[in-house]
Amino acid sequence: MTTHRQLEEESPGNAHPHGIRRGACPTLFEPMQTGDGLLARLRPVAGTLSLRQFSLLAEAAERLGNGLLEITSRGSLQVRGLRGETATQFANEAEAAGLLIPGGPAIELSPLHGLAPKEIGNPAPVETMLRARLSAQLASPLIAPKLSVLLDGGGGDGISPLFADIRIMAVSPDNWQLAIDGNGKTAIPLLTGDAEACVRAVADLLDLLISLGRHRRCRDIPRLTLQSMFPLMPAQHLVDRDRSDISLTGCFPLADGSLAVGLRPRFGQIRADQLLAFFSRAEAIGAGEVRLAPGRVLLLTGLRADAALAIAGSAADHGLSADSHDPSSHIAACAGAGACACGHYSTRTLAEAIVATSADLLDGSMVVHFSGCAKGCALRSRALTLVGSEDGYRLMLDGTPLDAPDAQIASGGAESAIENIARFIKNERRAGESARSCLSRAGKAAVIRALRQE
Repeated sequence: MTTHRQLEEESPGNAHPHGIRRGACPTLFEPMQTGDGLLARLRPVAGTLSLRQFSLLAEAAERLGNGLLEITSRGSLQVRGLRGETATQFANEAEAAGLLIPGGPAIELSPLHGLAPKEIGNPAPVETMLRARLSAQLASPLIAPKLSVLLDGGGGDGISPLFADIRIMAVSPDNWQLAIDGNGKTAIPLLTGDAEACVRAVADLLDLLISLGRHRRCRDIPRLTLQSMFPLMPAQHLVDRDRSDISLTGCFPLADGSLAVGLRPRFGQIRADQLLAFFSRAEAIGAGEVRLAPGRVLLLTGLRADAALAIAGSAADHGLSADSHDPSSHIAACAGAGACACGHYSTRTLAEAIVATSADLLDGSMVVHFSGCAKGCALRSRALTLVGSEDGYRLMLDGTPLDAPDAQIASGGAESAIENIARFIKNERRAGESARSCLSRAGKAAVIRALRQE
């Protein structure tokens, strides 16, 4: 298995001591420069680590960074505020804790692999096979840093909506389907077969991407080329199964009869001291394993019923939520002013205010994105987005931080503007209509007029 340390040693031209190269994703050994220092992102093999390992990471983040940890929307861990002289030390301590942090593109697994009650096939052995057999291709500098490989065991545990360049989905315990360039509903199926056949096909895809040129993605492969490589492709249909996902927040049963507790840090962020205090309490009542999951969730697995209930009950005391209906889960907020030098406003202060005053906006039908600057670190997709700037705020009713604004908001007017949108939804919503549908039906012009009302 090739680690980030090996990649750094073997490819010195790609390593940057003060931050990652432009266009790449941050990693453990190649952190990214942000407004509050260097940001390291890591995903352990299978997304699994012991409570002790996670505690060691949190302790190191507090000592070597600014003490702020984040779980991303795809289930990776981020550590903020590292410096040039501490980033390498943090990476070394992560390795010393026994964490296996592979190099190359991310390979994402169903977070409850091996444990989900509805799981069709366990993708963990498939990951092992991919890494063992395709290490050279995965480590190639010609592979796009953002290329993603996703392994879906069919357990309905939150991974189907995620986009991936390459996805392998369980069809039966012994058969898998390979598809590309999409999520669980939109990906293009190429073949169905056993794990060996899928891994060989992934090797062919990676070789093709490398031959097409530096940093090509699966969307760049010509359709005719795909059909020549996969002659059965026209007859393939994306695996059709029940796609209803279980909630990964709160207590729920696992296949072995134990329970898991899914917890979401408020706005995906938590201080290391809060996390360490929580882990100390959780360990004392029987927790041992932690898994990272999409939706900014951390999962404690293998618990007795009494331990699971106690852990869920104590979560709120430590900045964590076990409530699947928590309205704060529908807000994406970056570190913001006070934590990041690029932030033009305190995103979390505004987020807390909106949670308290604007429930009609936070019904789960859409995401509200508070971004301290135009980088949009907390969310890449479209949302109701408020971006800080030197002279106030830019508001996009359905866009990204880089889109043209639908309205400019003066400094100090952000909270009242968002509250006006929530009030508009409350007054205009039809029976059974979601917040998103209400805004879409009313149209931007009507919403902007309401936004200006005092």
